[in-house]
Amino acid sequence: MEDGSAPEQPTTHIGSYNEKEKDLEIGPTGSIHESTEDSNSIHSHASTAPTIPQEEKNVRPAILCTTTSVVPEAVVVPRAECRGLLARFALIPEVQNPYHYSRKTKWLLTFIVAFCAMAGPMGSAIVMPVLQDISKAFNARHEITNMSVAVYMLSMAIFPLWWSSFSERLGRRTIYIISFVLFVVFGILSAVSTNIAMLIVMRVFSGGAAASVQAVGAGTIADIWEVRERGNAMGIFYLGPLCGPLFAPIIGGALGQGLGWRSTQWFLVIYGVLTVIAIIFALPETLAKPLITKPEARPELIRTTTRASTVAKTKSILTHLNQIFVQPLTILAWLRYPPVLLSVYYASITFGALYILNISVQATFSAQPYGFSTLIVGLLYIPNSAGYLLASIFGGRWLDNIMHREARKAGRYDEKGKLVLRPEDRMQENAWIAAILWPGALIWYGWTAEKGVLWICPMVANFFFGVGSMLIFSLVSTMLTEFMPKRAASGIALNNFLRNICSFTGAMVAEPILSAIGNGWLMTILGLWSIITGFMALGAMRKWGAQWRVKMVEELG
Repeated sequence: MEDGSAPEQPTTHIGSYNEKEKDLEIGPTGSIHESTEDSNSIHSHASTAPTIPQEEKNVRPAILCTTTSVVPEAVVVPRAECRGLLARFALIPEVQNPYHYSRKTKWLLTFIVAFCAMAGPMGSAIVMPVLQDISKAFNARHEITNMSVAVYMLSMAIFPLWWSSFSERLGRRTIYIISFVLFVVFGILSAVSTNIAMLIVMRVFSGGAAASVQAVGAGTIADIWEVRERGNAMGIFYLGPLCGPLFAPIIGGALGQGLGWRSTQWFLVIYGVLTVIAIIFALPETLAKPLITKPEARPELIRTTTRASTVAKTKSILTHLNQIFVQPLTILAWLRYPPVLLSVYYASITFGALYILNISVQATFSAQPYGFSTLIVGLLYIPNSAGYLLASIFGGRWLDNIMHREARKAGRYDEKGKLVLRPEDRMQENAWIAAILWPGALIWYGWTAEKGVLWICPMVANFFFGVGSMLIFSLVSTMLTEFMPKRAASGIALNNFLRNICSFTGAMVAEPILSAIGNGWLMTILGLWSIITGFMALGAMRKWGAQWRVKMVEELG
């Protein structure tokens, strides 16, 4: 266009929907090309291209390629060819390209997945107000009872490695259905447990089953939402996992006080049944179909010996066993890449601090000088969850705006006038604010709770902790899906693995350390460590993030 040729005429794709399409194409270097929503818009893409020289920055192309496009008609897959378990029962049809769903359908699917994502965290938080009741019922020490929370989080760390790996081969829908049916079964066994050992073991399997959506759910979001809007969608999706701690302690406190601790487990069973129904009837398969190549010419039949046939079958069995048990663990090797390691590390220490805070609230406010009832202790989990809610609603949209703003400010346009978007562009003032906000709120909570200050003061601190920590969770999750666009579920599984390992550790050590040094010093140590290492991680990503990511994409292919 700059050589004097006639400008490209706007093109219009006619379809059944009125929303504008964002054409998306994954390039050989992992770049993601996508148009913006304006009718006469500048195309943009997330790229791994090297940094544009300084003299070329802030130079907007003289003529920009504009395209007017509408979402084409979604091509529905015939019901007989739909993928996934019980696919014939899905009321929302499977389509060939999930990006072509209408926006209403995309938001419906997002809310369904978020609803399912509440189950896992709800299972860990619903017992917080009734831990003392469980200890009395089974005549167990508090440290042992806390293990029912700790090992639940450990299972939520480990199992997603396999769920995410299976989902890339079997599809999202099948994994959802299988895992939540298991969640219901193990929930029933938890509710009828006859001793503390049985309860802990059943909760291990229950947490592992519910953990599927923690990784696979983010994959579903990446399946249906383009990069430009993914931050907002991911923020809404994370309302599920983080609203679990909002509702669960309130429900657990009310049920525990009125019906006993077993009622909390029966509530999870009912919730699990509702998720299974929602998945079967309203969640189609969204994983992109693999490319189909032409079948090769049929080879001639070759006679083989029995021994050779046995060896071939043995190799096939070993290959399947390797795919089932070993390959999911290879995800851990991605931690050798600094962008993944630093992002996951920061989310993990934030999540670990969250569970230490949860244990502290239960232990501190049920004892003197506060001495609140089980129901009131449950209500005290509202402030930080209200912070999650606020940051989810506004934080995701903020993420997307920051990404586009940084690209425009740097003048990163390619030769076609498309914005060059980079995942690390999302890590700007929002990350620095969060890096100060949640550790500072943690220290604020620690000393006000330590000194027995009026309960409203530590609760206000918890609200700001919720805002800051949610900004980190949504930032890291969105960036991971963009670092590895074709392996989104596996990237989120890795994030869940490390952060739930941290939460397991936090749940195990919280009460002994609280008894030894108190809230004030524990939260101060956590807060200062988080501020120092968080600033180091953010500074490193700001300076070297782009070149690290380019190298990572080249190695991963």
